[in-house]
Amino acid sequence: MSIANATSPAADAIDALRAIGREFHGRSWSLGTSSNYSVVLSREPLTLVITASGKDKSALGKDDFVQVDAAGTVLDGTPGRKSSAETLLHCLVADLVPSLGGLPVGAILHTHSVWSTVLSRADLPRGFVRIEGFEMLKGLEGITTHDTREDVPIFANSQDMAELSGRIRARFERLDWSDRRPPPVHGFLLAGHGLYTWGRDVAEARRHIEIHEFLFEVLARSRTLAVAPPT
Repeated sequence: MSIANATSPAADAIDALRAIGREFHGRSWSLGTSSNYSVVLSREPLTLVITASGKDKSALGKDDFVQVDAAGTVLDGTPGRKSSAETLLHCLVADLVPSLGGLPVGAILHTHSVWSTVLSRADLPRGFVRIEGFEMLKGLEGITTHDTREDVPIFANSQDMAELSGRIRARFERLDWSDRRPPPVHGFLLAGHGLYTWGRDVAEARRHIEIHEFLFEVLARSRTLAVAPPT
């Protein structure tokens, strides 16, 4: 049976992610077949519903999703249906971030915006984009003041998802997550590619996308206008 015909929570997750696709395409964050979105359906065993590969995010249908396990293996068995090429990154975030003491992860969203693409390439040599002193930082879960700083990690892009996942895991494991509120990071960037962020549910993950994308645009435009950002 197609997961589109399943009862909730899978059907509800699909409806929420279809709406995300329409919105993010309209805001130029998920153009063409770029981006991928997922929702955690269960944790034991870890199961996600995720966008299928090569789908136009402005017109996602109910059958444009698959269920995968912790290894990214498609579970519904429909011939010819593939999950997103970056499924392993979703599985990594869903499993790793909560285990390190970060936010509970119920949804992971990935966008390809102009500003995240520009900044991720410009700041790759130092390994992060620094966001500091902005009121909008309070839109990230756990942050309660503008007087804070978040260094969004940047990773060199790769088509080898196992290798890329290993680099992300190694760096995240070096961060201090222990009893920390807010967590050290709410997302990461792939250089020349885009943003990954997450949340307890689709609404929180969506908010984190919106906050990051706003702040990336502010930083990039500030540099263009020769207004020095905080260092």
